[in-house]
Amino acid sequence: MTGTMKRVLRCDEWSAEPMRLLPLLALIGLALGWPFASLAQTGQPAPTNMAMRVTQARKANAALMANYSWTSRTEVIDQGQVKDLRLDAVNYGPGGQLQRTVMNDQSAPLPSGFLRRRIAEQERTKMEEYLSGLRDLLERYTLPTAGKVQDFMNRATATGPDASGLFEMTGQNVVYPGDTFSIWVNPRTRHPQKIEVSTAFQGDPATLTATFKTLPSGLNHVAYAEVTVPAKQLSVQVQNFDYNRNN
Repeated sequence: MTGTMKRVLRCDEWSAEPMRLLPLLALIGLALGWPFASLAQTGQPAPTNMAMRVTQARKANAALMANYSWTSRTEVIDQGQVKDLRLDAVNYGPGGQLQRTVMNDQSAPLPSGFLRRRIAEQERTKMEEYLSGLRDLLERYTLPTAGKVQDFMNRATATGPDASGLFEMTGQNVVYPGDTFSIWVNPRTRHPQKIEVSTAFQGDPATLTATFKTLPSGLNHVAYAEVTVPAKQLSVQVQNFDYNRNN
């Protein structure tokens, strides 16, 4: 037989061709920077390469934040009433640790009388330690280190995009055993937009929420956060603002 022979694909071969193309399309999409929400299936683990991208974005953001100082406003709400209002100037020290300088502290006044005042001072000390622990809890769930982000991403379940175009990743046992952590990420910038946490604090159930803001410089930071302990009828609300570059 002469001439060019053409091979005709059977029906089952036609149906198999798109499946062979999927990995190639995924690689092309990642190379072109397509939003990873369009490449993931609902309920599937977050892709490792996308976890790397989010980790890289967090590392760059942490390096950028080290050059900033800002104001933090903390309100303590006990049984529906504001019991304490505090303003702190915040910056990173030479060792990479957060430094806080009290600008204003409007605590509830202590009662008069030596014994009552002494008891009140002791109770205030205990409360300050408790609230300090709550603030530390807030900071732990902002995942400030790349290692925690990577560990979380490796265990996360990815879904999306939602109606706002955000991609959600949910994991358990992120910071403490038994907790549930959910983070919503902008697929274009890889920056977090909000988080929700269900955890425990000193034996009591606690919930945590936070929303993020991105400045024109590209800095992504927690704009508002709240941790609530229903059993204590207590909540701590934190607002961060007035970000200024130090150099």
